Amino acid sequence: MRSDLYGIYGVGGYGRQVMPVARKWLLAHNPTGELLFVDDHADHEYVNGHEVISFNEFIQREAVNKHIAIAIANSKVREQIADQLKQHQIKPWAIKDSSVIIMDDVEIGEGSIFNPFVLLTSNIRIGRYFQANYHSHVAHDCVIGDFVTFAPGVRCNGNVVIEDHAYIGTGAMLRQGTPDNPLVIGKNAVVGMGAVVTKDVPPNTTVVGNPARPLVKT
Repeated sequence: MRSDLYGIYGVGGYGRQVMPVARKWLLAHNPTGELLFVDDHADHEYVNGHEVISFNEFIQREAVNKHIAIAIANSKVREQIADQLKQHQIKPWAIKDSSVIIMDDVEIGEGSIFNPFVLLTSNIRIGRYFQANYHSHVAHDCVIGDFVTFAPGVRCNGNVVIEDHAYIGTGAMLRQGTPDNPLVIGKNAVVGMGAVVTKDVPPNTTVVGNPARPLVKT
């Protein structure tokens, strides 16, 4: 019986991007652990040198400890899988690249994934299953909810509140708030690629542009 089994849930683009980070983490922390992909809809038995198995196969495989990192950008799907992990007593796996910088008084919920060159400064609260893609940063006194997703190059300045399931697109910039008047990105909001957010974004709203405005569908 292997001592530990580690899975990257998702063999899509983001999962394949996270795998090298996970491999490096495992080499540093538990080099005897087995690492593979978990995906119920994969077309190949091996991807980028790693075995691909279904979630049921992962459950059935013998191991003392089982861990899964959910490398899926869709936050609703991520939440569903997180519930499955809890149901089957599989440990959520938090992955952090060695290049990530975390400063003072930062609290991070379970299941987070931090890709290379992410910066977290000081006095930050981050919820469960946060994903921060390459070259993103979170400045001081920010509060981030559960299942929030940062695409590459997000710039989140200080005193910003981001509610559950918000998605912040590539290269977006969130202006700095103040302690008594933080900038708020509402629940399920989407901030488009390259948007410059200067005002609060209501829940369930998509904003684009500079300055960011609600997307009007034509």
